[in-house]
Amino acid sequence: MRAVLEALQKEGLVPKRSKQRLDSTHVLSAVRDLSALECVRETMHLALEELGARLAESERPDFWELFWERYVQSKLDYRAGQELLKNKHYQAGEDCRRLLQWLEPMAPELRYGPKVELLREVFEQQYVVKSAEVQAVKEHAPGVVRTPHDPDAQWSAKGQGIEKKSWVGYKVQVAESLPEEAKALYNFDRHSKGHSQRRSRLNETLRDQTLSGLQRPTELYVDGAYVSAARLQEAKNQGWELIGPAQPSANHSGLGSAFRIEAFEIDIAQRRARCPSGFLSTQCSRIQESKRQKVSFRLEWSYHCRNCLLRSQCVPAGQSHRTIIVGQYHELLQQRRRDQQSPQFKKRMQQRNAIEGTISELARAHGLRRSRYRGFAKVELQNLFIGTACNIKRWLRIVAETKIDPKIDLLFFKNVLKRLQGVCGPLRLSLNFFSCRFAD
Repeated sequence: MRAVLEALQKEGLVPKRSKQRLDSTHVLSAVRDLSALECVRETMHLALEELGARLAESERPDFWELFWERYVQSKLDYRAGQELLKNKHYQAGEDCRRLLQWLEPMAPELRYGPKVELLREVFEQQYVVKSAEVQAVKEHAPGVVRTPHDPDAQWSAKGQGIEKKSWVGYKVQVAESLPEEAKALYNFDRHSKGHSQRRSRLNETLRDQTLSGLQRPTELYVDGAYVSAARLQEAKNQGWELIGPAQPSANHSGLGSAFRIEAFEIDIAQRRARCPSGFLSTQCSRIQESKRQKVSFRLEWSYHCRNCLLRSQCVPAGQSHRTIIVGQYHELLQQRRRDQQSPQFKKRMQQRNAIEGTISELARAHGLRRSRYRGFAKVELQNLFIGTACNIKRWLRIVAETKIDPKIDLLFFKNVLKRLQGVCGPLRLSLNFFSCRFAD
């Protein structure tokens, strides 16, 4: 990928700094999703097989035959009732703890084998120990192992209600330059695990572009999931512009949209705000979260809310007065919410739309949607090859479109292909295909 991007820069097809558009899409794992019980049992299966290859029969514990029959030789009956499956889940947790406790005094090569380490991780994610009793976790945190056959693949979801879609796999970032800034488009793939936030993935994508010899874009067109107050301020400090719609603020249950945070006139510098009724805030507190390195401000209207005519519409149920919490760069976010309503902003955002077509091309024509391999490293390598192939095809298409005389031999194609052979090294590309002529 980097070699082809450098070659495109030498050809003058991709500038070091340009306008770009960015979006992400999901990549399905090569293995199917498992239930919590299936995941624990399969992990036990793999751990027992790993230990069985390293332990002599005389070194195995007294429960070995029982566990081997239960998790290696037996299969889970999917037709079993809920109560039986619940008991099996509890039993699997007890067996995991028993095996891990037996391994504690053992040699490091047994205690810290790859599959045993995975079993330890799955046990900590699926169970909690309370009063010496193993209990199944009811709600799992993001990033838990979904299948021991591909631990890097993670569960993710998009949308709500009947439109909600979930999958197990990875996320890939696709960035491409805008056509008016370059003679050729390029795409840059950045792979990440499914649950990571878009803001962190954006940072990784920009860092990878820097490693490839590209500078920060002058303008980056994104959707609302990438836009936050902190990100807008960071882009401003670094001398580039993040262009995308800001998402509306979270709405309290029972409150109308007219009383969201957007309806309040907030002045962070003066540490005050004016509510929809025209009252100034009575108190402002600065909140600093050292762990997340985040600064927020809590603004309150204490006595103003007592006799306010809009109290029933503005103050959430169970609160004595209205309170709002905003970040230190909230004014940038408010300004973006105002700007995105203008026709000029909507027209600028049309430049982002073509990234959807690029993602469709990568998914439908190049197989980006489903991974062929297991593990983060191999899946990332697969998608870097896909991005590189797409760039080469676009490069050759540019060459074809610049030919004028339809009867001229495609000598320039040969020259381009020779340069590609020098870039790609061991790839065996045939020159015979390019001995044809353009058709009349």
